[in-house]
Amino acid sequence: MDTKNIPLINREISWLYFNDRVLQEAADPAVPLIERIKFLAIFSSNLDEFYRVRVATLTRLANLNERAKEILGYNPKKVLNQIKNIVVKQERKFNDLYENIIVKELAEEKIFLLNDKQLNVTRGTFVKNFFRERLLSTLVPIMIDDSLPLPELRDRAVYFFVRLTKGKKTRFALIEFPDNLSRFLVLPDTNNLKFIILLDDIIRYNLEDIFFIFDHDNIEAYSLQLTRDAELDLDKEVSEKFIDSLAKSLQKRKKGKPMRLLYDKDMPVDMLSYLTKKMKVPVDSLIPGNRYHNFKNFISFPNVGRADLQYNKNIPLPVAGLSFGKSLMSMIAKKDFLISTPYQSFDYVIHFLREAAIDPKVKEISITVYRLAENSKIVHALINAAKNGKKVNCLVELRARFDESNNIYWSNRLEEEGVNVMYGIDGYKVHSKICLVTRMEKGKQAHYACLSTGNFNEKTATMYADHTLLTANKAITTDLVYIFRALNKNLLPKDLKSLIVSPIDSRPAIYKLIDNEIKNAKAGKPAYMIFKMNSLADEQMITKLYQASNAGVKIQMIIRGMCCLIAGVKGYSENIEVVSIVDKYLEHARVHIYCNGGNELMYLTSADFMTRNIDNRVEVGFPIYDEDIRKEIRDIIDLQLADNTKSRDITVTHTNKYHKTNADTLTRSQIDIYTYLKTKPTN
Repeated sequence: MDTKNIPLINREISWLYFNDRVLQEAADPAVPLIERIKFLAIFSSNLDEFYRVRVATLTRLANLNERAKEILGYNPKKVLNQIKNIVVKQERKFNDLYENIIVKELAEEKIFLLNDKQLNVTRGTFVKNFFRERLLSTLVPIMIDDSLPLPELRDRAVYFFVRLTKGKKTRFALIEFPDNLSRFLVLPDTNNLKFIILLDDIIRYNLEDIFFIFDHDNIEAYSLQLTRDAELDLDKEVSEKFIDSLAKSLQKRKKGKPMRLLYDKDMPVDMLSYLTKKMKVPVDSLIPGNRYHNFKNFISFPNVGRADLQYNKNIPLPVAGLSFGKSLMSMIAKKDFLISTPYQSFDYVIHFLREAAIDPKVKEISITVYRLAENSKIVHALINAAKNGKKVNCLVELRARFDESNNIYWSNRLEEEGVNVMYGIDGYKVHSKICLVTRMEKGKQAHYACLSTGNFNEKTATMYADHTLLTANKAITTDLVYIFRALNKNLLPKDLKSLIVSPIDSRPAIYKLIDNEIKNAKAGKPAYMIFKMNSLADEQMITKLYQASNAGVKIQMIIRGMCCLIAGVKGYSENIEVVSIVDKYLEHARVHIYCNGGNELMYLTSADFMTRNIDNRVEVGFPIYDEDIRKEIRDIIDLQLADNTKSRDITVTHTNKYHKTNADTLTRSQIDIYTYLKTKPTN
């Protein structure tokens, strides 16, 4: 089957409809009100990154004209136009949702968002005092001079574009919002009523104090936010020179080409025209928005109302058979354990490393890290292990997008403390999440492993739904020994027996597993596959799935984000069903289940079905051998497939209709998984 002729959804368009599912959560009245505001923040933050990376890339490719069409198989300029049309509609939906629904529902809860025109004398005095004590000294306007070029605006910073008029005389200025203060100020209560004002309106209320030296009759201020190209131009040499190059390119990122200018739709046309000419921003990059930008700050919107305006925080559950008061390695030596975060505690992973750091019999720890927490307990455990005389090897992927600065900091800190820091392989990101502990037992080396679908990051582990395996299985640990030996020599691992590792093994290994299902389907045997992942965009993999569908293999997929495969197309995907779950937690686990003639094979992996994951990154997929764990994962997947509350059907129509099942009762998988793990027998 020729990949050029198969039905596909453009990946950028598909991603935008994923972000629309996030907006659905913000619109869902069943979601607690403060959580709905947070989903608005997530939608906004997602869109910022989309423009900084994906739109930036498409814009560059569009400049290649006909050559770009040949390389991509589509016209990037046409897709950019589609993107703008969709985004403008989504921004309208976003603005209407915030202004006409969320704000009103907050008022019904006796929580009032006040603007600069709604302050009485008492609250106005409170705001003025706050402004003069905390804010005024941080605000230095940029006075715009017609004879001078406009200074570079910072990426994603919020500005006021200000016009002062005196008769026919006009002055323009820019005010950059400080990013070291909360966006929200809680005002004193009145009669049990709660009041909040945004930083934006505090500045508006005090414009006279900022421009007091200028004689004027009128001041106007309209918000804007510029999103720049965030791609990096890097020296690929893996060395200290590479670290220096990355650090410098991060500075360049702040001055990348403008991709989107989000502006207050109420800004007068003559002001907008003056600004865009001065900034030299192309018309295609203009996106009308509302009064407030940089909505990602709303992730920290203060809940001054009832507790039930937010989701209940579930207490992380224990993993049956694992105890913090005993040696984890002594327990792992007897059987495998699965940790399903955030339902269960990520602290087991930290405890595993802490134990390795102080155990006299542990001689070596090897680990790959991609995104680390700001004050990483993982790193502190590794540093303590090095101080205790262990050999510690830590591969830090410096090119983890938007975490580069943090990773540079930690890599330098680790090196200072005596850790052997590796920086990956030329041309390949190391995206695997693996750890191997080597321990001397009865004069021989014994190995204990931790492998995960998610990052070794205790902060994101409270929000991302992932699976982590703790094992001493020799088939797995032997392969890990070979992987770390190869990585330490800046080589790709080869000839592994149990693990499926990109970029060498993943494509042929997965094709072989799919071919086995095709063969069984043609022979009249049971044949099915279940995949859960973040994204599906690799055209060769989609072609293979279409072939399997045409052979009669039943395929069920849970894809959170972009999905370029089109389900239910006659002659291609009649046996494929795709759903997406967007809920309280971010679905991040990658799970593969193959019928294998009734003897199911199950793998967890760090990789999605994206070309970059399969061909251009070091990823590790690992088999699940333990029968109890296999049943647990299968039960969790079955709950997700049965979800008829937060699951959407992914089809060519992009309507994101909620998935319906034959069940009479409502099933919400994230609630049901917690209940399942809480009530699961411990034996």
